[in-house]
Amino acid sequence: MDHAIYDLVRDDPRYPVEAYEFVCDAVEFTQEMLGREPHEDDPPDADYHVCGEELARGACEMAVCEFGMMAPVVFRQWGIRTTDDIGQIVFNLIKAKKLSQSDRDDPADFHDLFDITKVLTDGFELTLAVARKSSGQGKR
Repeated sequence: MDHAIYDLVRDDPRYPVEAYEFVCDAVEFTQEMLGREPHEDDPPDADYHVCGEELARGACEMAVCEFGMMAPVVFRQWGIRTTDDIGQIVFNLIKAKKLSQSDRDDPADFHDLFDITKVLTDGFELTLAVARKSSGQGKR
């Protein structure tokens, strides 16, 4: 149990614990996806920073990997409707010292970057033929 995240939810109940935990995991996922994950033998001045757009896209990609076609539903349940919501969660996590902030980070980095629902549903298509086949109503 992470008390800092529970305190965040108490202070800003727009987002549940799961949303905060997901965004923390999405930072690591995005760093790994971009080849910027920390290693023990890295120099002390190594830069693992991901920008707002990289993180927002990484969070969407991770959501699709974890939740598939349900990703938009999960995000809506968590109150994540825009990239600005991801940014708000990030800056709440920074305030709680769960993430670190660089000089380059600004909440505006997450402002209206793209349509989250479109990105989460891109590539998924449910057609009537597929729906019939899966329900056993294919050929007669």
